[in-house]
Amino acid sequence: MTTAAHTAKVNLEEVVANRKRGGDIRITLSPRTVGCTSGFGGTLRLGPGEFVTEHLHPYSEEFLHVVSGELSITLDGEPVALGPGDSLLVPIGVRHRLVNTGQEAAQVVFHLSPLAPRPELGHVDTETPLVEGGTNPDVGGPR
Repeated sequence: MTTAAHTAKVNLEEVVANRKRGGDIRITLSPRTVGCTSGFGGTLRLGPGEFVTEHLHPYSEEFLHVVSGELSITLDGEPVALGPGDSLLVPIGVRHRLVNTGQEAAQVVFHLSPLAPRPELGHVDTETPLVEGGTNPDVGGPR
């Protein structure tokens, strides 16, 4: 018997990493993976010295929670130190860049909500992505 709880479960290892902006970003829960309609979320892993290039979300707030590691995030150019157990809200339209400042891998869980009107409108790069021609994470949703 299949229930909603079973169809909405996604294992991290089932998701392909996206490295366009740096690090290992995996979208686990999204319109594409589980049919949700209000946002999407996943995980970010950054090795020592790795970073996610600066970008903004014109339609979504981003909620970050640091599971492990030491990070620095810049919000519109202002640095904020983050460590294990810290959570942070990135408001709609705020430029942000995340850097692992520690000596070990950092693990972050994130959620963005609400969804952009179309997936391609969800991110605006304000710094050149690390993978030229790379694709954005496929969150699915209205086209």
